[in-house]
Amino acid sequence: MTIATERHALPEPEFVAGFHVIGEERYHHQHPFHTMMHEGKLTRGQLQAWALNRYYYQSHIPMKDAAILARSDDPGFRMAWRKRIVDHDGDAGNPGGIAKWLKLVEATGLPRMQAVRGEGILPATRFAVDAYIHFVSSHTHLEAVASSLTELFSKQLISLRLDRLKQHYPWLASGLDYFSGRLTQATEDSDFALNWVVKHARTRDEQDLAYAALRAKCDILWAQLDALYYAYVNPGWPPPGAFRPSDL
Repeated sequence: MTIATERHALPEPEFVAGFHVIGEERYHHQHPFHTMMHEGKLTRGQLQAWALNRYYYQSHIPMKDAAILARSDDPGFRMAWRKRIVDHDGDAGNPGGIAKWLKLVEATGLPRMQAVRGEGILPATRFAVDAYIHFVSSHTHLEAVASSLTELFSKQLISLRLDRLKQHYPWLASGLDYFSGRLTQATEDSDFALNWVVKHARTRDEQDLAYAALRAKCDILWAQLDALYYAYVNPGWPPPGAFRPSDL
């Protein structure tokens, strides 16, 4: 007869530390495509492909956040979370993250409407982003919120990216406003989400679900870069209908 071992919830410091372990192991800051970007080794065409495909992800962030917001019956949560939608959609004439990303697309030399229409994006980009929307809509509210905790690690990556894009690709200067804004927004968002997850993951099983949700989000981000690397770096095989840079 097997006796089940009771699993106690992790103490808060240990629980929080576990998220950072996942980030160090799985966050896409370590992906070879990002490494090439930060070392100044990407061509203009490869940066165009990145900006174009990443726009599909950026444009769906408010949809993801609206899905998470709709899961909650807590007015306080909804009030805090709706800030994310405004940050990306903009408000009262103030451009949000989506409009700022379109400036980056234009700075690479592509027309903004190509990004808006999704012309030439990789199938894997579409599948990965759509999977993220499905995840936050179909999993528990706890898992949906925990999946956003990649923002715990994004400030450091954004800071590095902003510095290296300015250094290696000065012709992108007019399109870097998005990253400047996210330096503060990402920290505010991750602080709220982490505190909420810590408060609501009361059992070890719930803590494990939160960890799994963060791993799933890291996988989604990594998969998008895998597709870019395969199509535009090595072996350099964009699928039929995908954007083909002139320097490929």
